[in-house]
Amino acid sequence: MRFKDIEGQRILINHLTEIIDSGRVSHAQLLLGPSSSGSLALAIAYAQYLNCENRQHYHGESDLRADSCGECPTCKKYQQLMHTDLHFVFPTATTSSASSSPCSNEFIEQFRDFLNNYHQTGTEDQWYEHLGIEKKQGMIRERDVDNIVRELGLKSYEGSYKVLIMWMAERMNIVAANKLLKTLEEPTDRTVILMVAESRDRMLSTILSRVQQIVVPGQGIEVSGSRRVEYAAMFVSWMRLLFKLNMQTLSAWVDKAAELGREPLKLFLKFAQESVRACYLKTAAGVELKDELTFGDEKFNSSFPAMITNNNVEQICNALNEAQYSIERNAYAKITLMQLSFRLSKAIKNR
Repeated sequence: MRFKDIEGQRILINHLTEIIDSGRVSHAQLLLGPSSSGSLALAIAYAQYLNCENRQHYHGESDLRADSCGECPTCKKYQQLMHTDLHFVFPTATTSSASSSPCSNEFIEQFRDFLNNYHQTGTEDQWYEHLGIEKKQGMIRERDVDNIVRELGLKSYEGSYKVLIMWMAERMNIVAANKLLKTLEEPTDRTVILMVAESRDRMLSTILSRVQQIVVPGQGIEVSGSRRVEYAAMFVSWMRLLFKLNMQTLSAWVDKAAELGREPLKLFLKFAQESVRACYLKTAAGVELKDELTFGDEKFNSSFPAMITNNNVEQICNALNEAQYSIERNAYAKITLMQLSFRLSKAIKNR
């Protein structure tokens, strides 16, 4: 799986490749988002890029800043999901052919088939249907973690990063989760654990405190031309408010934005993400996406992009991603937007 094969998520992908290229790879990460967001495919593409022998960098020639090559021996093995240093853990349940305490290793061939059949975006229910256990609840058990600890304790077979992708990590039972803590705290050299989950609330706080959390926003929304004009005006007024932080004026803006409703508000946050990305490309690489940098205000057009820098772009994008995820989960819009405003204000001022 290459990043180019994942629809959307360009802002997040570009930040992930930038982090890898800089060598600041966290050994334990949690990609948090609905299956429709492509979070599992993103984890697989991340692992492939991490180990690619000939990473491609596009220098403004594409909306992606970089991607794996897809041609080197490592990429070819990753695309077949057969690399010896790539490990999967996922929920399982007993079947007619599985033991009373099943583990992922017993179902790895079925899981690869499932990933291929659903282009790495299948849901948990579709996985159980694929196994023929629709009426059962899958789980990640102690045996899975025992296998993880053993596999990750070995040297990599091909001199690359060892990568564990744990899908539906919230299905880990308490005993298994506690067994994993030491590995999260003291990983072996050149080991990366990528946990993929839909629900933060169903995961132990001891796990969450040991991983870098990355919110993967949902997909399937587009900003029309007429709405882009409306959202541009909203974005300009919002960003200006964040410099002054007059609470009365900001509260009035939040009230008005919250009245949009859930779907239009998700569209607005998507527009904000696109705008921040465009500003960053202009600041960092001199690439100007004119359609995304026309806010209807000449002074703002010329001055605001400089506010998005290497020092704050990751904070801003993470905050917008998390807010969009909260809105998707029916969080109270006014509280979400007010908290988001405070985070963005701090980030922009610390450019």
